[in-house]
Amino acid sequence: MCGRFALTLPTEAMAQLFAATPSNDLPDTPNFNICPTNVVTVVTSDSADRRLRPMRWGFLPHWYKSPTDGPLLINARSETLAEKPAFRAACRERRCLIPATGFFEWTKDTEGKRLPWYIYRADGAPIAFAGVWQVWEKGEAPLVTCAIVTTPASQTLSQIHHRMPLTLEAPDWPLWLGEAGKGAARLMKPAEEARLVFHRVDPKVNSNRAAGEELIQPIAA
Repeated sequence: MCGRFALTLPTEAMAQLFAATPSNDLPDTPNFNICPTNVVTVVTSDSADRRLRPMRWGFLPHWYKSPTDGPLLINARSETLAEKPAFRAACRERRCLIPATGFFEWTKDTEGKRLPWYIYRADGAPIAFAGVWQVWEKGEAPLVTCAIVTTPASQTLSQIHHRMPLTLEAPDWPLWLGEAGKGAARLMKPAEEARLVFHRVDPKVNSNRAAGEELIQPIAA
């Protein structure tokens, strides 16, 4: 799964990277501790133009009567994405990219304490998570929400967790966004082994209130 991530790219850099027009109300960066229900920057496409848009991280199915009416859907499993009632329409019609610099996962020590790890690209390049999105309209105003698609972890990352976000390379962005026709299902596979690396980070990131660049700095394992 993916329960926290970091994004350090300025809006201008994201707009250039994804060839997308940014909205005026995107969340501030850098943010080294993005948590569920936070507003995140998302790339969408209508086949003619790409946009950077703000969305709530936590997908709300149309039948939820309130944002807390059911489980918080921050992740969507690739294996069942096309069949699950919550996600199947979004899988066909509303796929997106969620920019990140890296993400966090946790292991436990012999005493059961949670040990955080920061995972990022070996080449230092930004990450593009595959996502799905939906507009929820049961509140006072429409709420645009999203979830990160996950796959079984690669062999290397399975040392930390059995799931990982689906990360996509730039040549695959048009297919995932629906700009290059059908066939996005073939993209739903783990990243290549050598592409992602990881290191231990300070347990202060265990708090959703923690902030600052030190959250992604390595510490002795």
